[in-house]
Order: sequence, then structure tokens, then C-alpha cells
Amino acid sequence: MRGTARHVFLKTLGFWALSTLCLPAAAAEIKGMQLSTNGDVTRAVFDISAPLDYKLFEIANPDRIVLDLHGTSFADGFTPPAGKGLLKGVRTGRQGKADVRVVFDLAVGVRPKSFLQQATTKTPCRLIVELTPRAKSKAEIVKSAQIPAEKTRDVVVAIDAGHGGADPGATGAAGTHEKEITLAVAQELKRLIDKQPGMSAVLTRDADYFIPLKERYQKAREAKADLFVSVHADAFASGDARGSSVWMLSSRGATSEAARWLADRENGADLVGGVSLDNKDNTLAAVLLDLSQGATLEASGVVANKVLHSLARLGPTHRGYVEKANFVVLRSPDVPSILVETAFITNPAEEKRLNNPEQREKLANAILDGVKNYFVAVPPPGTLFAANARREKGQFTSRKVTNVAVIAEDDPDREILLGSPKS
Repeated sequence: MRGTARHVFLKTLGFWALSTLCLPAAAAEIKGMQLSTNGDVTRAVFDISAPLDYKLFEIANPDRIVLDLHGTSFADGFTPPAGKGLLKGVRTGRQGKADVRVVFDLAVGVRPKSFLQQATTKTPCRLIVELTPRAKSKAEIVKSAQIPAEKTRDVVVAIDAGHGGADPGATGAAGTHEKEITLAVAQELKRLIDKQPGMSAVLTRDADYFIPLKERYQKAREAKADLFVSVHADAFASGDARGSSVWMLSSRGATSEAARWLADRENGADLVGGVSLDNKDNTLAAVLLDLSQGATLEASGVVANKVLHSLARLGPTHRGYVEKANFVVLRSPDVPSILVETAFITNPAEEKRLNNPEQREKLANAILDGVKNYFVAVPPPGTLFAANARREKGQFTSRKVTNVAVIAEDDPDREILLGSPKS
């Protein structure tokens, strides 16, 4: 047996017969072939002129059964039948100078059986190959597991274009208003996020109008956002200042917001992390709010660092660390929030880059990379990121293994070797 083929040597037959049986001859001839089905069994019947030697074996990838017939030829006009039952098709051809080969292309895994049927006064000598579906045996320990379909939701990113309307923000040397740049970058970031599997984005504003600061993060909470990103362009008295920066809420800002929430918690519409504070006593409300804010600030720090690291690949950042400030727009107690200063609009070179659509796309891509890395590291429950994380941890397994050596327990004579030869 060659190591390149999965051979199943079934039988080598040579029968001497009486005058009414298969008679020996110098060479056998295959006169015809028929396919029939009976239940889940597919039978191939060869009408042959004389006894013959043959070998039947299996080949994988794709699965097929091969029948080599020695010292045999096909009769003139012989044509194999079309596939039927367990067979997708039948192919025939010469094998060397004196042999022929029949290939059974399989629709499913089968267990083959063959035997020679003696001739009678009414029927010729026949070679019969029976194929039955192969039952999975205990020895076939490598199986394919289908990943169960899992419904997931998109992670939602709320993108806030800073300033707008009557509030132009900072103005560059060439007259560029910050509100124009922030809207252009926010729209580009939304476009890129919406193209990502398992992600979607909402804008706090989609045109040139003003939104009060508290309403901006409230829009993110109403959208049940997993992250809030406020986009700005920095400014400084000197035109030399340059580089992007990323900010998160300071502890002072969190304290100020906590005081406001605790004072206004009788408003039943205000929920923190899905929990209403209006029916809680002062101590419990303070504890719940502190827990929510603590988790939110921690998450904000993680995503801010990832976005800053991603922006650093575009060029030098203004600071080498995440900065903190009491920005009102970052005060959401239950939505991780960051503010990105894309560049200094007061720096003529950076103002020019901010007006370049290609540069804005690079900025948006850098922010997106940092955001995606955050969701991969901290996947929100029920999202595609969470499902992918579980798969990577092995909670779901999906692999298809081929070329595995197996000896079936219920058929010790059936030897399957690695690889497959050409048919």
C-alpha cells in the first residue's frame, strides 16, 4: 500500500465456473453498467464477460470510491450512467495499458461492499458494488461542529461635532472655522463606522446648528450609545502648537455631575445605567451613582489611551498621555466619553491638513482603529465583539479536519491512510 492513498483493499476475485457460470478468458470485457437504489442503498451492477481481478478503494478530498479492474476493457459503445442515489456521478477511463478505472463521485460518505454474481441461463456474469451511507463510528473522534446562530446587536458610537451654528469655535489663520472641520470629521467617522460589521454610529448634529452641551451627551444616552466621542480642533495663541490630543473627564467634573444628579434624581426620566435614582434614599443613590461613574471613567480612560495610541501613528501628538478636564460634554455618568482634539487649527500647516479630505479620512480612520481596539478588549454584552471573543476563547469550536488516519472499530480490515492519489 502506498502512503499517498487511502486504500481500502476489499477483495481480489477469480472464479472458475461450470458452463453455466462465468467462464475464464484471457481478458474480461465490461459490456454494460446500471445504477439502482433501494432505500438508502445505491447499487452499481457491471455486466462482465469473464471473471476478473479488481481492487476497490476510497479517496478523500473530494470523497470518492475508485474501482480498478485488471486485465479488462470496455465494450464498444460503453457509456457510464448519470449519478443517482448516493452518487453525484460516475467517470471511467484507462488505467495503464491493460486496466480500466471507474470513479464513483460521492454525495455523502459511504461504506462500500462488492461481490461477483455468477451467470445463469438468463443473466450474464456480474460484478456488483453496493454503497450504503456510513454511520458515524466511535473511532471518528474528529467532527465538525456548527456554530449556532447567535443574534447580536451593533455597538453604537455617538459622535459629537463640536460647536456649530452661532458658535463657530476657533478660527484658523486662513479663516477656517472649527465647527466646519468638526462636522466634516464627524461625518467621515460615521461613514467609516457604519461600514464596520457589528458597529453603527449616530451624530449629535448633522448640519450647521448649535446644540447645548448637556443635550449632546443626553442624545448619546437616548441612543443607548456604548461610547461618546466629541470631535474638536485645538487652538492656541501661538501658531507653533501642534498635534492631536485626547481628553477624558476629570474627577472634579465627575463630582460636579454627581452632585447635579443627586439633586435632580426626583426626575424619574433620569436613569443611570438603566437604574432610576428617584426612589432611592440618599446613601443608596450616591453609592449607585458612584459605581456607575467609576466604571464609566475607567472605560473612558481605556478607550482614550487606545485612540491616542492610534493617532500617534499619524504623527506627533500634543501630549504623550491622555489629558483630563472638567468638560461638560463628557459628563455622562453611564456612557464612556472622550474628546478628541484632531489638530491645532491655529497652526497654518495643520489647518491646511484639516481642510484636506484625505487627511480628515486618515484622522477618522485613526479614531476608528482606537475605538475598535477598545471594543475588542472590552466587548459589550450581546454584540458581535462579545460573540467573537467567546469564539476565540473556545466556547464555540468550528474546524474542519481532513487527512486524519482512522481505523473503524467495526471493520478492522478497513485501513484508511493519509492523502489521496489522482483518479
